[in-house]
Amino acid sequence: MKLAVPDMISNSYFPAIAAIELGFFRQEGLDVALELIFPVDKAYAALRDGAVDLVGGSAHSALAAFPQWRGVKLVCAQAQGMYWFLVLRSDLGAERGDLESVKGRKIGAAPWVDLGLQQLLVDAGIDVKGDEVEIAPVPGAVGAGTNFGLTAAKALEDGKVDGFWANGMGAEVALRSGAGTLVLDVRRGDGPDGCFDYTFASLAARADWLVADAGRAAAVVRALRRAQRLLAEDPERATEVGAGIFSDEHLPLIAELIRRDAPYYAAEIGEKAVTGMNRFGRERGLLEGDPSFEEIVAAELAPLWRD
Repeated sequence: MKLAVPDMISNSYFPAIAAIELGFFRQEGLDVALELIFPVDKAYAALRDGAVDLVGGSAHSALAAFPQWRGVKLVCAQAQGMYWFLVLRSDLGAERGDLESVKGRKIGAAPWVDLGLQQLLVDAGIDVKGDEVEIAPVPGAVGAGTNFGLTAAKALEDGKVDGFWANGMGAEVALRSGAGTLVLDVRRGDGPDGCFDYTFASLAARADWLVADAGRAAAVVRALRRAQRLLAEDPERATEVGAGIFSDEHLPLIAELIRRDAPYYAAEIGEKAVTGMNRFGRERGLLEGDPSFEEIVAAELAPLWRD
């Protein structure tokens, strides 16, 4: 089996990576290999085409390859809530929560990730076009092997963008270097009402894959849940997980990032999260109507989401 993620040097999809690296999938009888496919819409296209079996990415992005949620199901959550950070260049003098600071600025964001920032600004009353907010790809963030957060942090330091909307690793690198200032951390209360539920980190599989072997899907959830529990109980184990993946520069950061994320590690997908994601999808023109919870989520796996 192959599990694709759109960013590997990151905390965003770390529970899935940990389930592989710590042998939890193997202990469930599954031979799972990790594959980096950037951007996330290409990861879901690979899922659609049968090139991979699972995608650990942003839940709403499944719509890139599976219109109206046809043919795909969310197996479980890796963590709760929208998990990207807005960081601006430190010399711009922006303060936390100050969304006015994005006006007239060029903000780097990955495809499909950018939609979260676009809707957040709309819900906050910012006129993206009228206020000349440019949300665009980060220079240099191309190709299947891109780790976006790190590329965004480097682009900020080099002055190629005024800010970026990316994962916790990219944000941490930019803040520690002094190049960036944190403006938004949605998970911890920043941003307009409802933005927490735009999307979340999930595991997704094709609907026919789930039907073909329900036991295999259950094993996936059990392995992922074990990784979530272990990381929450002992965040220092994240260093062990990242040792074969992260560079010497970034490996020392991961345990602290996982410690911060641990309160959000739950496999459960709630009705509220799906309702919020559907509303976000409609607002962004990704979705028509209001698909039911059961159309989007492999609800039969719900008993396995909880300890």
